[in-house]
Amino acid sequence: MKIFVLLGAINAFLSVALGAFGAHGLQGRMEQKYLDIWETGVRYEMYHALGLMAIGILSGMIKSSALLNWSGWLMFIGIVLFSGSLYVLCLTKINVLGAITPIGGIAFLAAWVLLGTAAVKWM
Repeated sequence: MKIFVLLGAINAFLSVALGAFGAHGLQGRMEQKYLDIWETGVRYEMYHALGLMAIGILSGMIKSSALLNWSGWLMFIGIVLFSGSLYVLCLTKINVLGAITPIGGIAFLAAWVLLGTAAVKWM
């Protein structure tokens, strides 16, 4: 599905831009603890942007796979909830937002399980 390649490319772009912003724009303006959290958000966004692109490419090879479709949407939701909550946490220092992060992590885990399952079924 082209949508997952597009979402992956957009998130890869955002990951690079937000990583540069964190390294250059936030350095010295934010405690190191929050810079480290920011970096975690950026890193996971990039990993899963690449995952989204892989899902999009595989979707072109595998005829209509609900497993891949769900995997892609869960990976995207994971980026929004996991990385997004970390970015907002760093900028606002509202610690309760950290409670959203594990929900994104669970979405990531489920996405990878579905991707693996689709790959095994395809082979």
